[in-house]
Amino acid sequence: MKITYTARKVNLRDNFKERAEKKLKKFEKLFSDTATVNVVVTLEKNRQTVEITVRDKGMVYRAESTMPEMNDALDKTVDILMRQIRKNKTKLEKRIKSGSLDDLFADTPDFDVEPVEEYKVIRNKQVLVKPITVDEAILEMNMVNHDFFMFLNADTNVISVVYKRTDGDYGLLEPTKDE
Repeated sequence: MKITYTARKVNLRDNFKERAEKKLKKFEKLFSDTATVNVVVTLEKNRQTVEITVRDKGMVYRAESTMPEMNDALDKTVDILMRQIRKNKTKLEKRIKSGSLDDLFADTPDFDVEPVEEYKVIRNKQVLVKPITVDEAILEMNMVNHDFFMFLNADTNVISVVYKRTDGDYGLLEPTKDE
């Protein structure tokens, strides 16, 4: 796995990087050698946020945690990632080596998480998509008081999604074939 660090408003010490690499090493059996891991650390006032994103073979695993101490946030984020993988173990086994998941969970504490066998779609809604700009899509999303809005991007002619971020800004999701 290739690990990339990004520090926002903070300097990362070598001992933090070593700790992160040690914690992420237990995930190596789950992912291929081409997997990329992005560790983003942000300092805001008295809060440290650690965000870890793992990309491998078209799948994305992401976790984030905010704590007063950077190392505590790292520990919590790794635990969240582990919990996500454990929760979806049966689905993930089909995509990655099954034996390695059992090996990984053998030496970790049990979490009170029931495995999810199937996802249940309780509502299926058809949406009329019309070509509009990103600004128009954000306006329509706000008018219907939703957190996301799917539309046909008039500039790129592809289906896109705008969404409201937790910081109050907006994001845009666009399809791509690159990994």
